[in-house]
Amino acid sequence: MRPAQRTPFARYRHSLWLLTKRDLSVRYTTNALGYVWSVLDPLLMSLIYFFVFVVVFKRGDHAGEDPYIVYLMAGLLPWTWFNGAITDAARVFAKESKLVRSVSLPQTLWVARIVLSKGIEYVASLAVLVIFAILFHAPVTWYVFWFPVGLILQAILVYGIGLIVAPLTVFYKDLERAIRLILRLFFYASAILYSPTQWPEEVHGIPVRAILQLNPLTGIMGLYRSAFWPKEFNVFHVIVSAVGSLVILGIGFLVFRRSVPAVLKEM
Repeated sequence: MRPAQRTPFARYRHSLWLLTKRDLSVRYTTNALGYVWSVLDPLLMSLIYFFVFVVVFKRGDHAGEDPYIVYLMAGLLPWTWFNGAITDAARVFAKESKLVRSVSLPQTLWVARIVLSKGIEYVASLAVLVIFAILFHAPVTWYVFWFPVGLILQAILVYGIGLIVAPLTVFYKDLERAIRLILRLFFYASAILYSPTQWPEEVHGIPVRAILQLNPLTGIMGLYRSAFWPKEFNVFHVIVSAVGSLVILGIGFLVFRRSVPAVLKEM
C-alpha cells in the first residue's frame, strides 16, 4: 500500500514553527525588556483610557463594565495582536524579500508565521489580565470556555486580512500608510473601549448600529469579555464574526494566490 500523502500543513508545520520561533527569539533577545514590551503598550493605553473616562470624565459606569480597567485590558490586549499582525503583514514581503526568494516554502507561511507569533505574544500577555482581574476582583464565569473560540476566530480573521494586504502593498506602496490610518479608524469603530450596547441606533438617518454589528471583531471581543461579563456574549455577533472571518479568509486566499506570481517578479 502506498503511504498516505501528508497535507500541506503537515508538511510545512515544522517550517512554520521554526519561522515563528525565529520571530519571537529576535524580538525578545534583542530587547533588554523582552516580554515586557508585549504588554507595555496595551497596559499603558488601558491606564490612559481609564484615567480619561473614569478619573477625568467620571464615566466609568457608562464607558464599560466594572472594573473598567479589566474591561479595557480585555479589549486592548487582543487589539494589539490584531493591529500588530496586520501592520507586520503589510510589509512582510519588503522586509523578508531575500528569504522569500531564496527559500522554497509556500509564501502563505510568511503571513501565517506573523499571525502565530503575535498570537503567542497575546496568549503570554494574558497573565497580566489575570493579575488585574484578581486585584480588582473581576469574577470569572463559565463563559470563559468560549475564550478559545475567540482565539480561533481572531486567528482566522487576522490571517485572512494578512493574506490580502501582504501582496497588495508590494504593488501599492502607499497602501501601508493607508492601512495604519484605517486601523486607527477601525479601532474606534470596534467594541474595544465600550460595550456594543452603547452604539446608537442611527445618526442623521444612518443605521450606525446595524453597520457596526457587521464588524467581525465585535463578536470576538464579546467572546473574550464574556469570561467576566456574560451579557457581553451575543449569539448574533458571534455568528457574524464566524461567517465574516471565514469569508475574509476565503477572499484572502483568492487574492494571495492570484497575486503571488506577480509579487515574486516585482521583488
